[in-house]
Amino acid sequence: MAMLRNGGTRGQSRSSALWGTGNNDDSRSNALWGKGGRGLVTLMATALVLVIPFAASAGGNNNPKPDPQLETYVSPGMLAKADNHPNQTIHVIVTSNGGDLPKSQILEKTLGSVDRKLGLIDGISLDLRANRLAQLAKIPGLTITPDAPAHPTGSTFTSKQLWVPNTGIDKLWNAPLAPNSSKTQSDLTAPTIAVVDSGVDTSKVADFGGRVIQSVNLTTLPNNSPGDGRGHGTFVAGIAAGQAAGYAGASPKSNIVSLDVMDDTGTARTSDVIAAAQWILANKDKYNIKVANFSLHASNSSSFTHDPLDKAVEKLWFSGVTVVAAAGNYGLANGPSGVLYAPGNDPFVITVGAADMDGNPNPKDDTAPFWSAYGYTNDGFRKPEVAADGRYMVGPIPMTSTLAAQKASNIVSPGYIQLSGTSFAAPIVAGIAAQILARNPSWGPDQVKGALMATARPTPSAVPGSLGLGEVNAVKSVTAINAPNPNKALDQFLAADPAGGNIPVFNAVSWSDTAKANVSWDAVSWADVSWGDSALAAVSWADISWSDVSWPDSLSSADVSWADISWSDSSYEDAAEGDGAGDTTDSFADSADLAAAAVDPDLQLPADLVAPATTATTSPTTSLP
Repeated sequence: MAMLRNGGTRGQSRSSALWGTGNNDDSRSNALWGKGGRGLVTLMATALVLVIPFAASAGGNNNPKPDPQLETYVSPGMLAKADNHPNQTIHVIVTSNGGDLPKSQILEKTLGSVDRKLGLIDGISLDLRANRLAQLAKIPGLTITPDAPAHPTGSTFTSKQLWVPNTGIDKLWNAPLAPNSSKTQSDLTAPTIAVVDSGVDTSKVADFGGRVIQSVNLTTLPNNSPGDGRGHGTFVAGIAAGQAAGYAGASPKSNIVSLDVMDDTGTARTSDVIAAAQWILANKDKYNIKVANFSLHASNSSSFTHDPLDKAVEKLWFSGVTVVAAAGNYGLANGPSGVLYAPGNDPFVITVGAADMDGNPNPKDDTAPFWSAYGYTNDGFRKPEVAADGRYMVGPIPMTSTLAAQKASNIVSPGYIQLSGTSFAAPIVAGIAAQILARNPSWGPDQVKGALMATARPTPSAVPGSLGLGEVNAVKSVTAINAPNPNKALDQFLAADPAGGNIPVFNAVSWSDTAKANVSWDAVSWADVSWGDSALAAVSWADISWSDVSWPDSLSSADVSWADISWSDSSYEDAAEGDGAGDTTDSFADSADLAAAAVDPDLQLPADLVAPATTATTSPTTSLP
């Protein structure tokens, strides 16, 4: 007969996330045992651990000490649970305490089936009827534990950068999915982010691990090194989805698809950028691409109704891919520059301006650096819609890249550089967009844009409109329940593709005729009650979102002449070359910054999500990276 250690009685009451409440409620269910039901068979042993004695030695020792390798360990409560639910199928992990695992004996005793061989730990995962667990426990030298769901202890993502507490993204990583839920935002499957740029250095394992799931070289320019010869794309990808300790990005669990369209000088053919959009459209379902970041702009001022790059990103938008574009770094010190170049001039996409945090996480004193473009497009649309931190940003870069060589004084540590630009504000928003879609996978790009705009944090010290509606708020936008559609007025001009495609197209002629006849044509976008008391009302965005004042007839009614642009079919990276290295105290958060952000009322989780229930957690070796 088996000896018992740490024995227990069948009537004992246990409570844990693994076993449930520990009562005899027949309807109880959990992931390990399935639906509950009272057992008809009573197991002989209810102990937590069974010890199989070995024969007395020839020396006649009447009290032999058990060999630890022959003791069989059963996780606490498993046998009692099996007694209560004998007919259910359970899932266990079985390993050997020493020597080979007796697989044939295990299968003979349990009549179970091996679900998976676990060679790393010389074990198996086993499916068996609960009433066979006692037979399994009689086999000497085993360790038997439940194959239970693993919950992380909370994400281990860390960042010392100031933009992280300023957006609230650090609170979001561990935000519960529902009241009293043990699952957090980091348990969700975030969509893939396509980075259309100069490539991504996949050798930076600390930043990206194996999450750069596809790298495609689409540039037709000759001076392009493998990987990321410029360094710009790696930096952008790190801000959007990096994972390195101290430098985590906005969506550190998102996969990345790198589309290299730039040469080593940071120049791209516009046709190559369009080819990247075409590649995304063809492969979005295969790689789960729902967000595309364009930290670049064309070189010719244009109308969105005719620009081919605008048409390309609209195809992505109408097919369910949220497009995020940098506003550009051609701003003026004495007033608005306008946002004149594709794709940031397109009214459908999310255009992002850069904010200067002024060394603290309070947006009330934030302004737009003079180089961050803002104002009306050639078609009269106010841009950008939102802003994010974009000055004195720190991110990963290949040390052999041309940008690292040109900005050697900006290197803050090996493999990391400080840069400024709307290029680096855009991927913050792209990462937050991915987080919104992780929590709301059925949402489309219009809803993502609406959530970001409706929850933006006002920036009263900035020139009105220079930072759009304000700075993005990761906590509020991702946990928003309803999202208004800021493109609602534009959507009325979508029509079936005359070429027979299944993606709608924008009817520019109909829109142009309507806009000329009725200057309040876009009022429908701002009538939605879901806007509520958002930042929209604070800056009267409804009054300035579109204006015919800056709408030149030459652009609204006719294409830009080929003679003006034929020599300039190129796009450029959006890096603020004129912004020198700043003190890293403007880049990194100190204890005072963190304390201020922790109590900022604009960055608090909804009250019902603040205190998740205590649950079983995994060991550090199985927590999120």
